[in-house]
Amino acid sequence: MQPRHGPRRPSPHTWPSRGETHAPPGKSPRMDEEQARRWLATAVDEARAGLAEGGIPIGAALYGADGTLLGRGRNRRVQDGDPSAHGETAAFRAAGRQRSYRGTTMVTTLSPCWYCSGLVRQFGISRVVVGEAETFHGGHDWLAEHGVEVVVLDDPGCVALMREFIAARPELWHEDIGEE
Repeated sequence: MQPRHGPRRPSPHTWPSRGETHAPPGKSPRMDEEQARRWLATAVDEARAGLAEGGIPIGAALYGADGTLLGRGRNRRVQDGDPSAHGETAAFRAAGRQRSYRGTTMVTTLSPCWYCSGLVRQFGISRVVVGEAETFHGGHDWLAEHGVEVVVLDDPGCVALMREFIAARPELWHEDIGEE
């Protein structure tokens, strides 16, 4: 059976080279790769913690416009028995109420699913940093089409973490992405 969320598909966007920023038309990229990778380290720590707990290794962090870490979290669907406990939603919840989410950056180890992409759009999160979009193609091009700055890092560590998990626990991975 061919997974519907497999490797990255061709996109209507011209995707940047590793570590470059893809800004929506009319907007100039503002995030450099060094800062994106520093912030990604927080999400990777969360992903590893989730894996150590027996969960799915997806981590996320929400940063304020000034670079302050507002919240961090990991996928806890398995640990909590909660299908809505995704890494991005956990980071968002940990950040607490904010007057506005404009200018904030959601950093995630894996391309965000449609559920988490909707959260980004609903609350006006301005930028998403994606650790990798190779093992799962989520909603990041849709986000870019709707004005969200997207930075795809294609981080080898994130790719390896997910590939190893998928090989070891394919049934859990398919449950997480809604495949049978």
